Amino acid sequence: MLLNQPSCGNINFMALIFNYTYRLYPDKSQIELLNEWLETCRISYNYALRELKDWISSRKCPIDRCSLEFEYIMAADYPFPGYQQQQNNLPAAKKKFPFLAAVPSQVLQTNIRRLHDAIDFFRSRGYGFPRFKKYGQMKSILFPQFRSNPLSDWQIKLPKLGRVQINLHRPIPEGFVLKQVRVIKKAKGWFAIISIQSDIEIPAPIPHGHCIGVDVGLLSYCATSDGWTEPGRKFFKTEHRRLKVLQRRLSKKKKRSANYEKARLKVEKQHNHIAFKRKDYQFKLAHKLCDMADSIFVEDIDFRIMAKGFLGKHTIDAGFGQFREILKYVGWRRGKFVGEVDHRGSSQICPNCRIEVRKELEDRLHFCPECLYKTDRDIASAQELCNRGIETYRRTSEKQEIGSQVVLSGNFVLDKWRSGATPLGKPEHGNAHQERGASSNREVRSPLPSRERE
Repeated sequence: MLLNQPSCGNINFMALIFNYTYRLYPDKSQIELLNEWLETCRISYNYALRELKDWISSRKCPIDRCSLEFEYIMAADYPFPGYQQQQNNLPAAKKKFPFLAAVPSQVLQTNIRRLHDAIDFFRSRGYGFPRFKKYGQMKSILFPQFRSNPLSDWQIKLPKLGRVQINLHRPIPEGFVLKQVRVIKKAKGWFAIISIQSDIEIPAPIPHGHCIGVDVGLLSYCATSDGWTEPGRKFFKTEHRRLKVLQRRLSKKKKRSANYEKARLKVEKQHNHIAFKRKDYQFKLAHKLCDMADSIFVEDIDFRIMAKGFLGKHTIDAGFGQFREILKYVGWRRGKFVGEVDHRGSSQICPNCRIEVRKELEDRLHFCPECLYKTDRDIASAQELCNRGIETYRRTSEKQEIGSQVVLSGNFVLDKWRSGATPLGKPEHGNAHQERGASSNREVRSPLPSRERE
């Protein structure tokens, strides 16, 4: 997570906040205690939500007539159960319900904070009112602060829980301070998300060096403007056979029995395996793209809309939105610029002469009748994204006019080129995406390969 700070000139500085995920190995007694805390947090969450809903319902009932629906009437002077009000009620609630005292006080406070964050989110977007959590649905608890560093000798010391074995597969970098720890329960085991913060401020990457456009799809997971394609991956489909077997076994078990719970955990573990496999692949692919270029341009499409089509299942399985966020994070860590550009019509524009070439979804080859440029559809779309990225994130306000881009199919179209979107710095010969020229003050190149006459 990166927090934007006030910019200094043309450079944007960021305060560093990272979330590192580690595997926890609590013993049997610690697991029982953690499960009790999760259940207690669930009860307190539902109680606070019930109080909030009762207050809202009591204000809906007319004062001069009876309501047709049942509503718990609160006193007129009863204050609104906001975050401060419900948090101040926790000490009295601990005296009335002693089991609440077994949970660290700050864990209960952050649990109430979670409810009111959900309420605020509902107010901002207008839908998604918080719902009651069923048994087993509370999966995480948060320890918001520590007096000293709780990590030592492959162990982490948590309040009222003691030392828990942790797999510190990567050390905390120097200069970072541990801020909070969130303990998450998954079918694969227990995990700790440790938030660390540093006062170091570093500039955000700016467009520089070799540029590529990246187009994502289902036939090929991604294609770059340099002509490189990554084969399509279907993580859910490859593991679906095993998942069907586990779900079939689960459906035959008696609900709320011990065997039903064992079968349910196996199904959940399979889903965790698919999610972990997808994220690992996306991180490796993001690093591979960062090895190819210094500036990467991706489309700003809303993949939630794309997932509503007839290929919605495969779109959700691919996780394009998650991959875009991972690419931005990896690019920032490695000093690579990753920017979003307008996606509209990127597959219907010739990247060479910039005229419209209509294609249906089944047409997988791009051929321009104007300039006779021919290439794969996904690669042509990636080249157009690279053109738009260079235009959107250009470092100067002047347009560069290159002779090889002016004459198209024997027609002098300089006016059209000046009025349209123009890529910068295209070499006159050869494939610009496969050339890594000497360093210069403008190393941005056009993604357009040389035109071939047929």
